Amino acid sequence: MSNLIDSRINEIISVLSEINSISKKEIEASANVIVECFLSGGKILICGNGGSAADSQHFAAEFVSTFARDLDRKALPAIALTVDTSIITAYSNDFSFDKVFARQVEAYGRPGDVLIVLTTSGSSKNCLEAANQASNLGLKTIAFTQEGGQISKFVDHAIEIPSKNTQHIQECHMVCYHIITELVEEALFRKEK
Repeated sequence: MSNLIDSRINEIISVLSEINSISKKEIEASANVIVECFLSGGKILICGNGGSAADSQHFAAEFVSTFARDLDRKALPAIALTVDTSIITAYSNDFSFDKVFARQVEAYGRPGDVLIVLTTSGSSKNCLEAANQASNLGLKTIAFTQEGGQISKFVDHAIEIPSKNTQHIQECHMVCYHIITELVEEALFRKEK
């Protein structure tokens, strides 16, 4: 038991140490895209499956609520496309689960908005379809995925985690979107005027 604990902790430390060299520029660029979106009156749409669905909700909540507890700020518009069970089940049942997020991007997305997809595999069909729909509608696109994820080719910015272990990819996605949220708050609400 102790060996498994040591192994998992050492693995995540190793992966986290690589992110700075592999994804730092994409983290900064993604934060800048989000800042520009909010400054121009746009909104963020976020989607993913399974644990990434929960992460999409968590990420949206950081924008709508607040990340820094000492910061009393206005709400920022972010919508998790994973929460409306009526839309998800109706569209999936009547048409296709592959396009369940793309349909919502069509409904809510406008040029200048940003779509964020979280896919640990990098090949989730509904995330790929959402990214394609977003690009067609003039939204900026950001993906959180594994290194070399298929979706990276179809988005403006890809934050790739150097691991094939789903749990570590998800753990690192959370670290990255927390950093992005903090960068966005700093840029919008703490910058010197």
